Amino acid sequence: MNPLRSSLSLGFALAFFLPSPASAYQIDCAILLCLAGGFPPSVPCAQARAEMIRRITPWPVEPPLQIWRCPMHAAFDLPAAERPAVRLYQIAANPAQTPRSPALPPTEARFVDRLVQVATGEYTDGNETADADVSGPEFDFVRSIRVFSVEVARQHWIGGDNDTCNQSQRVRVGTYGTQGDFSWHGSSVAALPPAFEGLEGWADDSTPDGSHCPGIYKRSVFIEWRDHEGSYGFEQVDY
Repeated sequence: MNPLRSSLSLGFALAFFLPSPASAYQIDCAILLCLAGGFPPSVPCAQARAEMIRRITPWPVEPPLQIWRCPMHAAFDLPAAERPAVRLYQIAANPAQTPRSPALPPTEARFVDRLVQVATGEYTDGNETADADVSGPEFDFVRSIRVFSVEVARQHWIGGDNDTCNQSQRVRVGTYGTQGDFSWHGSSVAALPPAFEGLEGWADDSTPDGSHCPGIYKRSVFIEWRDHEGSYGFEQVDY
């Protein structure tokens, strides 16, 4: 078993961090941690990914990660040696949990450090921010999230005296700010990521005739992100 994946899954001892009632907070803490690790195989991460996709499924389109719902400054009443942050280090470095190696490789050890920092520490905008400083590069994976809402992208050829490729589009993009706040902005078909599917043949200004203007009608929500190592992930929901 990959020691990083094991440590991440077992790191859901984070329940100790959460105030009562915890149900409102656990899923966003899970999304935060699982997103950072590239959604490793585990029941908590499968649930976290499913909730993230549910939030962007129309309608309404919500912020997929609501980091302000994951408390990072919770108080402790446990002895220092028993706190979950310490246990996360122990789990990550325990040979019984990581049979391939008694110690984590440097890159995975650095990620455990980041996990511990996180642990201790009709459109819906996220007008709130994290309750801890998330402006550092270790949280760039949060700011990598972009949500494209293609409300409509329509194209068809109009022949006759005024041959033209008739197009109409309404596209918005949701992004995260420095402290995890979420907001929507106007966008366009041209700004959609290469992984987006369904608009192949969308004409540009150089379209010479109707053979380069296929009929298209598309409505979709697309989310993309990168984990802490820069690996790319995305999901597209057509409707």
